Amino acid sequence: MPSVDNRPAPPRVAIVGRPNVGKSTLFNRLVGKRRAIVDDTPGVTRDVREAPATLGDLAFTLLDTAGWETAGGGALEARMRRFTERAIDSADVVLFLIDARAGIVPLDESFAGWLRKRAGKVIVVANKCEGRAGQQGLAEAHGLGLGEPIPVSAEHGEGLSDLHEALAKHIEPISEEDEDAEDEAGADEEADAVDPKRPLLLAIVGRPNVGKSTLLNRLVGEERVLTGPEAGITRDAIRVEWEWKGRPVRLVDTAGMRRRSRIEAKLEAASVADTLDAIRLADVAVVVLDAANMAEKQDLAVAGWVIEEGRALVIAVNKTDLLADDRSTATKAWRKLTDRLEASFAQVKDLPIVGLSALNGRGIERLMPAVFATYDVWNKRIPTPKLNRWLREMETLHPPPLAKGRRIRLRFMTQIKRRPPTFVLSVSQPEELGDDYLRFLINRLRDDFGLPGVPIRLSMRKPKNPYGGRARR
Repeated sequence: MPSVDNRPAPPRVAIVGRPNVGKSTLFNRLVGKRRAIVDDTPGVTRDVREAPATLGDLAFTLLDTAGWETAGGGALEARMRRFTERAIDSADVVLFLIDARAGIVPLDESFAGWLRKRAGKVIVVANKCEGRAGQQGLAEAHGLGLGEPIPVSAEHGEGLSDLHEALAKHIEPISEEDEDAEDEAGADEEADAVDPKRPLLLAIVGRPNVGKSTLLNRLVGEERVLTGPEAGITRDAIRVEWEWKGRPVRLVDTAGMRRRSRIEAKLEAASVADTLDAIRLADVAVVVLDAANMAEKQDLAVAGWVIEEGRALVIAVNKTDLLADDRSTATKAWRKLTDRLEASFAQVKDLPIVGLSALNGRGIERLMPAVFATYDVWNKRIPTPKLNRWLREMETLHPPPLAKGRRIRLRFMTQIKRRPPTFVLSVSQPEELGDDYLRFLINRLRDDFGLPGVPIRLSMRKPKNPYGGRARR
């Protein structure tokens, strides 16, 4: 839950445990919505996911972590463990989750030994205690030396009152005044869609292994999401709160999107669905391409999904340092990219393209100015009188076609919404105007009112007959 009126940030509660004990299920239960992917496969969660959560009168920031492993060195599991340990150190309360049906296993005991140094903020939670199947594991949990275990069922929502009682020893309940302030803040945010205090939602999307997570870490200046040479490390859409030159930004790192024909596993399909949800909710989407092989068919497909959803779009070409040694090859690659974008997305001309290297930071300073410039265009509103003076000029410059021996009349035009700019044109015979004339109007709208790089939506309607409802005398 975001802080209101400079009140202190809410306490941080981390859910930890070995793989496949139900951490993400409990996370979703306390957050109140499906924010983390849940699957029977061990090790689904790899990054640390944060979200505001409440339990009765307790409000806190909840952290979902990767399953704790004993691997060391540079292995993926070791890097995941370091992120989990960092989350534990930053948390005010730690919920150590065990699988009561499976009982205490050596990995639980090893983790418990590590947690005893932090025992003052650790609560043992025995999950999967529905029915009698978890009684043995619940009894064994007393021997971990971390206090009285709390029996719960994250899947069925059982035992949450006992969990509330345990958390209340560490977290102050929120007052009625705080609740009212939060409600008012939420209402204000919904009422004013372009409130400068509202975070810009920026989704980073693209094919697997193009450097999306590395780019997010470079932007925020620290290792906030897991990276590595392995393709497909990111599975959930991970949200990171950030600020750029005083403007709040919510960055969303997403799973790589492969061609639909290659999406076979249920887990990967869930990851892609999570990415598509992130695109739908975003204000701006940065589609990351690999400079060594940019403008692939899948790159264009991802950009097409962004445009179809009406989101503002910025193209980021990563790993441009790989092109630096061969200027001729680089020039040909850039020309191929711009040509393919222009041919594929004629309805969205002049897309902003930023070349950068997320690994060494070169060119990174150009990305956020391009993002905010595109965001401002995406939010643009054109006054109706100005729009209709322009419409008269267009009608004179390029008259509409004839239909049934009569000239089609363009009566009135107005912008009904922004994000993206959406217009309605009142036409005497809309079914006869034709797509070519609509494209002419859209292209002139883009050029004359400065709307480059964002989708423009224009629909037609026939004006009502003012005499249609009157009875004959």
